[in-house]
Amino acid sequence: MAILATMASLLLLAAAACLTLTLPAQDPTWRKESSLLWSQDKRDIAYRNIEKIYNHRTVKASGKLRPLLTGKPLKIDVNIDGYMKSQHAAGLLILHDEKIVLEKYARGYTSQGRWLSQSMAKSITSTLIGAAIQDAAIKSLDDPITKDLPEMKGSGYDGVTLRQVLTMTSGVRWNEDYTDVNSDVAKYSLQEPEDGMDAAVTYMRKLPRQSPPGQKWLYNSGETNLIGSILYKATGNNLSEYLAEKIWQPYGMEQDAIWQLGRSGAEISGCCIAVSLRDYARFGQFVLDGGKVNGKQVIDPAYLKLATSKQADIGIADRGYGFQWWTFDDGSFNAAGIFGQSIYIDPARRLVRVTSGNWPTDIDRETLQPAHTAVFRKIQSALK
Repeated sequence: MAILATMASLLLLAAAACLTLTLPAQDPTWRKESSLLWSQDKRDIAYRNIEKIYNHRTVKASGKLRPLLTGKPLKIDVNIDGYMKSQHAAGLLILHDEKIVLEKYARGYTSQGRWLSQSMAKSITSTLIGAAIQDAAIKSLDDPITKDLPEMKGSGYDGVTLRQVLTMTSGVRWNEDYTDVNSDVAKYSLQEPEDGMDAAVTYMRKLPRQSPPGQKWLYNSGETNLIGSILYKATGNNLSEYLAEKIWQPYGMEQDAIWQLGRSGAEISGCCIAVSLRDYARFGQFVLDGGKVNGKQVIDPAYLKLATSKQADIGIADRGYGFQWWTFDDGSFNAAGIFGQSIYIDPARRLVRVTSGNWPTDIDRETLQPAHTAVFRKIQSALK
């Protein structure tokens, strides 16, 4: 039986390797089902090759590298290799005082590769709102979103402000169940756009309101895509080029990033940026440093402070939601994506932790999340 099991494992590995090698650009077979419903084996391949599956734009690096220095190796009473295996982790990197104290890879991922962000992209999109405010392209968070998206007039979003969309307190009905093929989060990405309209706007303007704006928090990936549409209208630039101009190039990211496009040719701003592990860490350091590049303020500081602190109650003790960032009452905050993606920033310890992974299920609050948190608490204690 052991021999048979070993042979079966080898066959699975060989099949995965072949699929990696033969995965053709823009292969339509990968797009026949929602990426939320891909198997774990399929995600292992797809998360490293998203540019070969979907239409995308490239977020260009400048070639002027911001080096990440190596610090004193982290000493912690944890078997990191065993932890990563149990977590189905592909990458783990920890910066302390802007120095790498831990860096590990698995699941075919390397320092030269990219890994899909899932909803970590929401926090990147939010940060671009801060850049647009610094540029005076966006005047007020309290303007109704119909100012930039007049096609939302008469919908459930009529009268909803940009601030309320950023905090996901619009009051509009939404189903974010990743396992339900009939949920809004599964269906809106398949929406065909109306003429001259972004596909997300086409879908979102059909949704009814279920509570008054500003009163109830409800996680809603579709709303981040509305934020992306507002950014495009306000800046006159697509999100990939704006991200390259404001952060990727001046901050000295090491590699180009890939941002997946939706059906109307715009970036899926609530998801789907593929970035190297070290560049995720650099982005976290950029935010930790207050949104500055070489002393120049790129992100409005007042906005960044609000974005990374609790603006909405999510019903969990010691936690909250800012502007597309998850917050903790100790002052730390987190960009998070399903299946094990995270950029955690702890200002008090000058700590940035990045994890890229492939959990078997989208969210595992019973086993993987508690184990992940327990190890990270040990890391925090080691870096006091």
